[in-house]
Amino acid sequence: MGKTVTTYLIDGDPKGTRYAFISNKICQMFVVPRSNLSYLNEQEKLQKPAFYILTGEDESTKPQAYIGETENFKERVKDHDNKKSFWQKALIFVSKDADMTKTDVQYLEYKAIAEAKKAKTFVLNENKQTPKAPNLPEFQKDTMDEFFEDIKFLASFIGCNIFEVTRPKEEHLFYTKGRGCDAKGYYDASGFTILRGSVIVGSSVPSFTWKEKRDKLIKEYTSARTGALVMESDKTFSSPSTAADFCIGSSNNGWLVWKDKDGNTLDSVYRKQLE
Repeated sequence: MGKTVTTYLIDGDPKGTRYAFISNKICQMFVVPRSNLSYLNEQEKLQKPAFYILTGEDESTKPQAYIGETENFKERVKDHDNKKSFWQKALIFVSKDADMTKTDVQYLEYKAIAEAKKAKTFVLNENKQTPKAPNLPEFQKDTMDEFFEDIKFLASFIGCNIFEVTRPKEEHLFYTKGRGCDAKGYYDASGFTILRGSVIVGSSVPSFTWKEKRDKLIKEYTSARTGALVMESDKTFSSPSTAADFCIGSSNNGWLVWKDKDGNTLDSVYRKQLE
């Protein structure tokens, strides 16, 4: 079933300050860049109980986030601005209708940290403790569970995949075993995603051009298991060739080295489908 999402660009910049909400839903998301915290002075809703996510992304490392709740985001963010250097923007979630309570946003924080740690797409080093579920009446818990589903949708809507656990269809998977790796993934509009559980080659050939960046990604996305480097979370690259290079540790034509279970190359499945 389709959804209508209303987005308003406060300053006319698609990457700037904005808010969004789903039609017929009470969840409203504000996206505020760190460079424009003065906007908080203008928005009364952001001076009330809220659930929020601070995010910082660097293409050469795993993205970082901090998940929290507060009774007044405008006041709370002052401390984050002074003490946390990694973040670039804040995603703040409030109710369009009646204000949420402190217990409501504590419950959302509890749900969010648990799901984000399960997805493993963001580093949560700043969330040093996992909160316990607060006591909510059953009817209010159901309301907040629905609210949290809208949070996940709106976060994904702007490209923040902090809660996403990939479950691709089997027929869309592609594999490569170059230089002894055993990797699998899938291709879509976002690029090529290497899936959790893939085995990555630890070394790079001498001619490899982005070894330092690759080593950093290996450190953040893999762990050693019985002598092999195994992906602990999914990682999306902008192109199939970059994804293949990361897995194999050498330069490759990803359109040819990624093959499905029947031996069809990615090129034959996707790039030649219009011929």
